Amino acid sequence: MLLLLRLFCIGLLGLSIAACSSQPINAPVGVRGTQEVTRPAPVKRQPASSTSGHYTVRRGDTLYSIAWQHGLSYRVLADLNGIRSPYTIYTGQRLRVRAATPKAAASKPATAAPGPRVESPPSRPSQPVLAAEKPLPAAVRNWVWPAQGKLLRGFQADSPGKKGIDIGGRRGQPVMAAAGGKVVYTGSGLVGYGRLIIIKHNDSLLSAYGHNSKLLVKEGERVNAGQVIANMGSSGTVGTRLYFEIRKDGKPVNPLRYLPKG
Repeated sequence: MLLLLRLFCIGLLGLSIAACSSQPINAPVGVRGTQEVTRPAPVKRQPASSTSGHYTVRRGDTLYSIAWQHGLSYRVLADLNGIRSPYTIYTGQRLRVRAATPKAAASKPATAAPGPRVESPPSRPSQPVLAAEKPLPAAVRNWVWPAQGKLLRGFQADSPGKKGIDIGGRRGQPVMAAAGGKVVYTGSGLVGYGRLIIIKHNDSLLSAYGHNSKLLVKEGERVNAGQVIANMGSSGTVGTRLYFEIRKDGKPVNPLRYLPKG
C-alpha cells in the first residue's frame, strides 16, 4: 500500500513539471532581440544645378529690367555680356549678371585677350530694346512729383527690400513721369512691383513707377515731365499706392533729393 502511494505521488510530480514547462516565458519589458531591424535609407536630395551669376532671358524682359532686378547699371550689364546699342536681347539668352571671380579670371591662359563674351541668340527673339532717336540730356532738371498724395513710406537706405517711397492715393488717380526721358520697360515681370514702368532719363538716372492699375505708355516711347503714364492701383501690394524709385548708376538713391519740396 505504501509503495502504491509513493508511485502515485511521483506521477503527480511529473505531470506538474510537464505542465510548467509548456507555459511561455515572457521576456522583461524593454529587452529587444538580437535581430537587426531594417530601415529604409534616407533619401539624399541632389543639389539644384547652380545658376548663380547668370540669368536666362524671359519673354517681356529688357536689358534695363534685368539690370534693375539684379541691382546693376544697364551699362555694366551690357559690358559684362558684350552687348552694344541698341541693346538687343533674346528670349532664352543666358546673360552674365555678375563679374567673374578673381580665381576664375586667374585660371584663364595668359595669352587670352580680355573682352566680353557674346552669347549666340536663339532662333526666337523677344521684343528688342530700340535705340534712342536722339541722345537723352546729360543733366535732368525740373523734376515733378509722380503723384499727389500722402507720403506713406520714406526712403530707407538700410532696408533689405525695395528702396523707394510709397505715395498714397485713390485707384485710377493719374501717375506722372517725374522727369522727361524714354520708357525702357513696361510690364509685371519683376516680383513685388506689380504693373511697373521704368523710364531712362539719361545715361545714369532711371526712375520706376510700381503697383499701377493700368499702364498708358509703351516701351520706346518718349515722355515729358508731368506727362500721365499710368493709373494708380494696388497691383503687387495691399492698398492703393504708387511705389516710386530712382536709381543712379544702378543704385537706389533718395527720391526726395530730386523731387521739389512739399
